[in-house]
Amino acid sequence: MSGSGRYPVLDLEAFLVGSWSLRRAILSTEYERLGEFTGTAWFTPSGGVLTYQEQGTLRFGGYQGTAFRRLRYHVTAPGRAEVYFDYGDFFHDLDLREGRCETNHPCRDDLYRGEFDVLDVDTWWQCWRVSGPTKNHLLRTEFRRGGRGERGT
Repeated sequence: MSGSGRYPVLDLEAFLVGSWSLRRAILSTEYERLGEFTGTAWFTPSGGVLTYQEQGTLRFGGYQGTAFRRLRYHVTAPGRAEVYFDYGDFFHDLDLREGRCETNHPCRDDLYRGEFDVLDVDTWWQCWRVSGPTKNHLLRTEFRRGGRGERGT
């Protein structure tokens, strides 16, 4: 998914705030489709923190149902943030000043390696490669400005 045409983000809040439609593919390390998540995400600003929320439908194996997630983006400098889980633990650094970022997150014995790429003012993606004794898969998510629905609760 990475490639040419990266879009530098110098004002992270101005770029992210608002709603986004998202489509996430859950793939094996051999790129076999295991599942998907489709829904809406939105970023809401408050005092230097962007609250990220996503809500949609998860299809994984025989399961299909509603899923959601919440993260907190603490803006630290132009184009940069520290990302935290909603319960307070640190997740990863984010630096989109060049329109691309690579980061890591150790999760017990597994390692999440993340790549972010901003294609233009209305499109960005992320890919998490998860490897370790308990998890081995890829999570590829594309975001497009203008989510389909209103904010969830």
